[in-house]
Amino acid sequence: MTQQISDLQADPALAPIVQIVGEKGVIVGDDQTPLLTEWRQRWHGSAVMIVAPQNRDELCAIVKHCAAKKIAITPQGGNTGLVGGQIPYGHEILISTKRMRTIESVSVIDNTMTVEAGVTLQEAQSAALEADRFFPLSIGSEGSCQIGGAISTNAGGVNVLRYGNMRDLVLGLEAVLPNGEIWNGLHSLRKNNTGYDLKHLFIGGEGTLGIVTRAVLKLFARPHQTETVFIGAASADAIIALLPRLQGGSGGLVSSFELIDEMCINLVLRHIPNTRLPLAQTYPFYGLIEFSAGHGTHLKPLVETLLAGAIDQGLTSDVAVASNETQRDDFWRLRHHVSQALNGEGVGARHDVSVPISAIPQFLQTAARAIQQVAPAARIAAFGHVGDGNIHYDIIPPEGASKTALDDQRPAIEAAVYDVIAQFGGSISAEHGIGTHKKEILAKHKDSVELAMMHAVKTAIDPHNIMNPGKMLVLPNQR
Repeated sequence: MTQQISDLQADPALAPIVQIVGEKGVIVGDDQTPLLTEWRQRWHGSAVMIVAPQNRDELCAIVKHCAAKKIAITPQGGNTGLVGGQIPYGHEILISTKRMRTIESVSVIDNTMTVEAGVTLQEAQSAALEADRFFPLSIGSEGSCQIGGAISTNAGGVNVLRYGNMRDLVLGLEAVLPNGEIWNGLHSLRKNNTGYDLKHLFIGGEGTLGIVTRAVLKLFARPHQTETVFIGAASADAIIALLPRLQGGSGGLVSSFELIDEMCINLVLRHIPNTRLPLAQTYPFYGLIEFSAGHGTHLKPLVETLLAGAIDQGLTSDVAVASNETQRDDFWRLRHHVSQALNGEGVGARHDVSVPISAIPQFLQTAARAIQQVAPAARIAAFGHVGDGNIHYDIIPPEGASKTALDDQRPAIEAAVYDVIAQFGGSISAEHGIGTHKKEILAKHKDSVELAMMHAVKTAIDPHNIMNPGKMLVLPNQR
């Protein structure tokens, strides 16, 4: 039955929430569907109520009421997550931060920006550029993902190599705790040795310890020169060998360093209109590299010299350098549309993993052998952020098979990949989080002492398991 405001007002447990946010803050009817469905259609949820508070005070009042009534809460930002952490199971209230959209301040002197949680990443990027500053977080969903969600999942993206992930880009936070209290750590200090740095509990916490309401973000000098390079290579080893050479030779001016295998590129060319390979021939592996600098740096000749040296060393023999923004966009289009292209083939299992950068070639070889044992007909598509060791390792059905051909083999495929990850001391989640999808896998692969510490933190801050229950951790008294 379609939920209406009158139904909620008639419920003594929910009516006070309607009063807090007003009718504009209550989402009912068909407007609920997009918030209850993960964008890839993998998770479909339900909620006893969906609300979108306009500010921190409304959010605080809602959480206090839920704490008193022991009503569970699922926080949600832009609903762009990939592991189901933003989708409620059915007994929770879904709280969307989409109306909390204020960019409060931008300080050129402090190199900071203070924003509410519902500001989109693209809005934050634009506000920084208007002040001739740069906010470097860049991910495929930046037009719709929100800062609060990016913080809660510790988002990474293409610029982590030079600027770090979200954990490195946050100076201060404000959050509403599970009991409705406000934790105010909203400072812009870059040095503050006064005990535990509590903001890190919420960065990557996936909303299990509280709801981020505001943040102070780090800004950087705006790059005024960019050189974007697309290369072909015979092996992953050659791509990896390029990284320290280009970093060292440029004095740290490499901002992005992506690896894309031949399978990914072929599928992008097949499924994505207006794409073309910028090189003269195909290769087993490709690199997409971007350098950036301010005024006064002779970036173009520097990059040309470095590439000439890479060719002389035999690390690559085919290089394309973007000569304008259109060509740059064309290069990045090949990278950013890999996931969409894979969807066109069907995906048996997707993995967002990381290993030490030096281990990437060996990981790719070892994982391929492991997949051969459990799904010999499957195809492998690997791409990712080489600069931080983050590889998206996707297993897709055989050529011509149905999109669901590997569904029954998914558990065996995932187990094989995660066992290989463990061999290399890697992580089962590099930038997408744990959510619903990986909580059992986390329980298997995480060190027992570390898991016990995580459980202790959760129990101390959220003893009644109100905040985003069923996500990240498998608790003894799971709701």
